[in-house]
Amino acid sequence: MPESTMRHFLRKPRRTGTSVWSSAWSTTRVSARVSVWTSARSYVRSAPGTYVWLAALFVTTVAVHHMSPEFEQDFLRQRSTNLHELSKNPIRVLVSSAFWIDGSSWWPYAVLYTVFHAQAERWLGTARWLAVAAASHVLATLISEGALLWAIRHGHAPASSVSTLDIGVSYALAGIVAVLTYRIASPWRYGYLAVVLFVYGSPLVTGRTFTDLGHFTSVLIGLAGYPLVRDRGEPWNPLSLIRRPRP
Repeated sequence: MPESTMRHFLRKPRRTGTSVWSSAWSTTRVSARVSVWTSARSYVRSAPGTYVWLAALFVTTVAVHHMSPEFEQDFLRQRSTNLHELSKNPIRVLVSSAFWIDGSSWWPYAVLYTVFHAQAERWLGTARWLAVAAASHVLATLISEGALLWAIRHGHAPASSVSTLDIGVSYALAGIVAVLTYRIASPWRYGYLAVVLFVYGSPLVTGRTFTDLGHFTSVLIGLAGYPLVRDRGEPWNPLSLIRRPRP
């Protein structure tokens, strides 16, 4: 038998199983990535106001990180809802203060906006979600700054407090966190509400700052938004996560 023929018969068969499994695994990974991307894009599109606001915060946060410390403080103070700026340009500072954060990291806000703001916007619709967020931001600011003005006039706070730095989105967030109480079915709703009241009420008792007062006021404003949610469908039952449909 020729040597070439003998080598042909002695040659080991190729193992195609590995390549088949590898190809199948690669296809599965690509499909999973496409599915995740499609779901994420759909989620973002369902809450446009939330993610436009979040994108604006990303831009302004990057801008703040490129400022010198001295310029940053002066720049943000001019956009702050302190008593001095509210007395001069109330509408301008009430709007502009909602688009800046005090040199903080943007990523925690991305998580909080996705967990709370996006859920509320998807549930309430953009107009009602914005109404709750705006009311919480504006009214809590005015109430807390009014309390600060009273404290200054009665000697309970220094006169320099009229120019404190007061920017950010936490009042609006607190109001949205509170209104989501009505999204949850009873009796789970009361547990959620208890946590919310504890998180925002404890600092008011222990710290008693005007910012703490603003946060707790925002929670009350969010809870007062019940008329906006009465026709938004059945509340969500957490047990639906573990219940399985019967065959």
